[in-house]
Amino acid sequence: MATVEELFDAHDEIVASTPSADILYLVRDAADEAEVRAAAAAQTHTTYNSMPRCSTRIEERVNETTWKIRVHYEPYSYNPVADSFTFDISGGTQHITQSIATVGRYAAGGYVAPDLQGAIGFDGERIVGVDINVPVFSFSETHYKDAGEVDFAYKVALFNLCSTTNDAAFRGFAAGTCLFIGASGSQKQGGQWEITYRFSASPNRSNLAIGSITGIAKLGWHYLWVLYADAEAEGFVVKRPAAVYVEQVYETRDFSALEI
Repeated sequence: MATVEELFDAHDEIVASTPSADILYLVRDAADEAEVRAAAAAQTHTTYNSMPRCSTRIEERVNETTWKIRVHYEPYSYNPVADSFTFDISGGTQHITQSIATVGRYAAGGYVAPDLQGAIGFDGERIVGVDINVPVFSFSETHYKDAGEVDFAYKVALFNLCSTTNDAAFRGFAAGTCLFIGASGSQKQGGQWEITYRFSASPNRSNLAIGSITGIAKLGWHYLWVLYADAEAEGFVVKRPAAVYVEQVYETRDFSALEI
């Protein structure tokens, strides 16, 4: 396990209208930079002279397992470390070809409206369907990270997680229900990063019924579509659901790699 040792003769403090301080530490028994960052976050002072930790920079690799780091401190007003959360619940648009239920069928004299088993908009050849509004739960989180935490490897990790779903419970959402939309970041005074992470959630479904097909289950971001076949109903050749397919269209990933 990596350990952190403060170098007491290596303090650099500036007393001015905007005070700040730098403290050097040695991190021992660390295999790589990721372990250095984790040890620094856990074992360096979170505040110094009432100034919060603002950024951590790796100064040099002393030997195979020993690293020198510099931790920078600034007053709170220059270092907004509190996370923020925003959300939006509004209607999105989805094209559907099946209704929840057919609540009425009416026909001209001498005819009986055929039972299409919920298929919408049959024009004699195909199922046209309809666009409807569906609820969408979108949310974002803003986090503040030290400069040493946001290296090229972390940016690549964010890129690889973009447009993937959670493989385990995340923020109270079951596996498969949360989609990582992406992240945007900017580096602030003192080197700290402000990063906003964006997500959308869609519920898992089970025991769905489409036409005479029952027991259908899908994860939130799986795509469900219906195969229709010709059938005879009340003297008409119509289309009815013959098969249902549930497709995985997003890769799943471990969201712990977001480090939030």
